[in-house]
Amino acid sequence: MPTSLLLAEDDPRLRHDLERHFLNRGFDVQACATGTEALAAMQRADFELVLLDILLPGIDGLSLLDALRKRQAVPVMLMSALGAEQDRISGFTRGADDYLPKPFSLAELDARVDALLRRVAFDRRPISSGDAGEVRLDHERQDVLYESRAAGLTASEFRLLATLHAHPGEALSKAFLYQTVLYRAYTRLDRGLDVHVCNLRRKLADIGAQHLQIQAVRGQGYLLVDTEQP
Repeated sequence: MPTSLLLAEDDPRLRHDLERHFLNRGFDVQACATGTEALAAMQRADFELVLLDILLPGIDGLSLLDALRKRQAVPVMLMSALGAEQDRISGFTRGADDYLPKPFSLAELDARVDALLRRVAFDRRPISSGDAGEVRLDHERQDVLYESRAAGLTASEFRLLATLHAHPGEALSKAFLYQTVLYRAYTRLDRGLDVHVCNLRRKLADIGAQHLQIQAVRGQGYLLVDTEQP
């Protein structure tokens, strides 16, 4: 089945070029010129990928992102000529998966789209599957499930677990995790990430998934380890 794509872009030439490009790639494309059209499309159908311009007439892209996040956990890439750091942070804080500044090449767009779809497919696989049962990320509920028991994660805890899961066998630095999970720069006096790690460890243990361990690697960062795996 073709990947269903919602494209919201008010520039007619760019919208036409992107629609034609993704149709040629085999996507099923719904192209919209305004935020109002895109919102109506979201309410009619579910999509597997959404490309949103931020400065849309009618309803802006960030407001569309807010509305979309109330319905489903579809991957969203924002596109904008706005290059300020705060604009990118605002997009990520409100649930965007990637941010592509204009102008961009089709080669870069393809690379980012493919990487995003691969990451989503990987994230939806079980984190752990063995004799003790499956541990799964529930992207709709922004939670982790073990034998149908939900841990009750906060949004930041879910992003932390999903980020560690997306980098198997790799110790992620605190600087990277602060930017990716907490959307702020790391400083040595900031203990926010450590608090989230402690809470996540406790919640995994509470649902019986203590075999999933978030280990501190001295001088490197944090690593997700499944102690049941050989």
